[in-house]
Amino acid sequence: MPQPHDNKLRIVIIPGSVRPRNFTNKAVALVIDEINKNDMFAVDVINLAELNMQFPGLGEESSAVKQFKQTVFNATGIIIATPEYHGSFSAATKLAIENLGFPSAISGKPIALLGVAAGAIGAIKSLEQLRGVCSHIGAMVLPGPVSVPKIQSVFDDAGRCIDPAIENVSEVWAQL
Repeated sequence: MPQPHDNKLRIVIIPGSVRPRNFTNKAVALVIDEINKNDMFAVDVINLAELNMQFPGLGEESSAVKQFKQTVFNATGIIIATPEYHGSFSAATKLAIENLGFPSAISGKPIALLGVAAGAIGAIKSLEQLRGVCSHIGAMVLPGPVSVPKIQSVFDDAGRCIDPAIENVSEVWAQL
């Protein structure tokens, strides 16, 4: 992993789904492609499935979780991406936030939010709740979260975006 002193703005992306072949990671890939077009940024993507996270207070923190906290602490900005599950953000997203400690490693950091959902209204419920949680722990949540509705029809079988409106949104949003 590149070091924080490499003069690049470090963006950490936390995709909140651990399911294989999930749509959250497909949406995140669009954002990464846009961010990588500007060489002043470096992107670190956290794979929550590899962290072996526990509920805080139920055991010793793994070295992977310690590294996760340090990576987030060193970040210039954070993108949290979540699927909408049962009208809220994913349990993996919440567990990741809980494992960032108190005070949180995201306290004082600018945070952009991305949500995906199968329904026609997108992930607005989960993004509203996630905004509240992130604000409560001191993050500076950026305006204009991106909610991708009907996510199952946005990508082809190879993971390519086939919805020009969504691709355009990711281009604009990545410039924030």
